[in-house]
Amino acid sequence: MSATPQPRYTSDEIKKRGEAIFEKKIRHKLEGRNPRHFLAIDIESGAFEIDESELAACERLRERVPDAQIWLRRVGSPFARRFGGHTGKQLS
Repeated sequence: MSATPQPRYTSDEIKKRGEAIFEKKIRHKLEGRNPRHFLAIDIESGAFEIDESELAACERLRERVPDAQIWLRRVGSPFARRFGGHTGKQLS
């Protein structure tokens, strides 16, 4: 396995691009998907993978797009992980 690609964008830019791709190209395709599964999106190509394991989703995406700039979230939440007791609003 090759080294992890270095980020070419700031954290804010990755989030902004990832959210835009999710809203425009992916959200409508997630009907019936497990809201706890992870969604890995390449913010440059729009390619994505979904899996119950965040590592598996990222690895499959990197097999397809070796230099992927990945933004990770859960299918039913804008966050990949949650800290503390706040449950937040589910998106799907």
